Amino acid sequence: MRFLIVTFGLCVLAVPASAQPKAETVESKGGVVVCVSPLAADVGVDILKRGGNAVDAAVAVAFAQAVTWPAAGNIGGGGFMMIAAPGKEVRCIEYRETAPASAKVDLFADGTVGVLDHKAAGVPGTVRGLALAHGKYGKLPWGDVVMPAVKLAEDGFVMNAALAGDLNGVLASSKTTNAEFKRVYGKPGGKEWAEGDKLVLKDLGKTLRVIAEKGADAFYTGEPAELLAKEMKANGGLITKDDLAAYKANDRTPIRTTYRGFDVYGPPPPSSGGLCISQMLNVLENYDLKKLGRWSPETTHLMIETMRRTYADRARSLGDPGFTTIPTTFQDREYAKKLSQSIDPKKATPSAQIATDIVLNKESDSTTHFSIIDKDGMAVSNTYTLENSYGNRVVVPGAGYILNNEMTDFNPKPGITNTKGQIGTKPNQIQPGKRMLSSQTPVIVMKDGKPVLITGSPGGRTIINTVLCVVVNVIDFEMPVAEAVSAPRTHHQWFPDVARFEGASQHPKLVAELKKMGHTVVEQFQGDAHTIGINPKTGVRVGVADKRIDGKAAKE
Repeated sequence: MRFLIVTFGLCVLAVPASAQPKAETVESKGGVVVCVSPLAADVGVDILKRGGNAVDAAVAVAFAQAVTWPAAGNIGGGGFMMIAAPGKEVRCIEYRETAPASAKVDLFADGTVGVLDHKAAGVPGTVRGLALAHGKYGKLPWGDVVMPAVKLAEDGFVMNAALAGDLNGVLASSKTTNAEFKRVYGKPGGKEWAEGDKLVLKDLGKTLRVIAEKGADAFYTGEPAELLAKEMKANGGLITKDDLAAYKANDRTPIRTTYRGFDVYGPPPPSSGGLCISQMLNVLENYDLKKLGRWSPETTHLMIETMRRTYADRARSLGDPGFTTIPTTFQDREYAKKLSQSIDPKKATPSAQIATDIVLNKESDSTTHFSIIDKDGMAVSNTYTLENSYGNRVVVPGAGYILNNEMTDFNPKPGITNTKGQIGTKPNQIQPGKRMLSSQTPVIVMKDGKPVLITGSPGGRTIINTVLCVVVNVIDFEMPVAEAVSAPRTHHQWFPDVARFEGASQHPKLVAELKKMGHTVVEQFQGDAHTIGINPKTGVRVGVADKRIDGKAAKE
């Protein structure tokens, strides 16, 4: 069997290249929770059964995954939560990390600060973000939705094969040098973890108990904050107690576009996801994709060319709206029409010919998504991250949680943009207090004011295109949601000038035609889109666990 070599952040996995994994599904007219961690999915469903709503369940799942999926579930990172409550406008709770006050624009420029350095950590936003969402929408007491994670950490939990293998991989890496990380996540005796082993995280449980009993502010101003500041000071890191105390999550208006009669909502800047999805759908709406066919070279070519142009615009213009002016072109249909007219239907456009105003210089990712809907129709689409798999692989002594390395999401070398994919444009350069640009794209698709699709994915810059593929599969090609999630995905990010296609082995003729058009095509695993589809006529919810990594779809 052929295998693809897959990189998640700094972890390398091998997955079969011959076929896409079959998704796991559940159907229900009640609540549904879908996420990468089966234990966390069960926690979310239990919250729904106890009378909690989708936001209560989302907060519980997010905290539980900080225990049961440490590669990306977190309290030391940040993310975006889309919320569609019946009878209310859709909102986005943005809890992206920020640059510490002492951060300099050239932090990474000379190469002496690496992705696993303490300096690579941004001020974490998850705890305040979850608290903001809960305070605005939750029904159950705060402690009730945090305590399941406390119990998982303090009492321990039985690992499945996916987590055991993932931990073995990161612990065996020569890049994993933090002694506390090895102590906390290493198996006693130095042996490898196996399915069925129990992992106990006492220090993390203590921190989660403080959050449950004293509230979110305790994480930012109490003992957990003191422990983080101490760790930073001892290892040359940048985050201080003042940085932590000053952190705020935001309730933001989401990006909305319409696509073939559907309303599509995504996160606003500092995420690039909502704007890029909006622009790409606006471009693709100029074509009859259904008539062309899902696996025709014409459809895939048009999608690649749309991605290429949108990612060039992303590189040129997007960043934290508190520090840079965001152009209106991403939602301008006339601009999208001009982009569509610039696409040669039979020939690839070299990326160097796009965005020629950006000077190119020559030189010799882990996230997780979950989707939830409750019995009353409240929908949550949440993506959060530590950046690389297991962040910077540093555990805060005494606090038990893993630090992010989100500072690497800023443009590392001011003014240096190259054909390998490095971006150096000004909108996303480091500034104190600034939020780094994100590709996280939790999306809620609505029809007649009701959710019909809840989706999102991990995968760094591939995230936006993974979500685009799922949305197009459902809306244009009317695929059942499980098929839409399992189908091969495509990605192009302007530079490097390479199209990634999961289904190259399954569709050799398609790939051959794309190459004739001038595309360079490689086969690469992409995303982990835990999704819920809702039939607007019957009200049946179909939860789909994307099994590219792991996951569970659970119902109330």
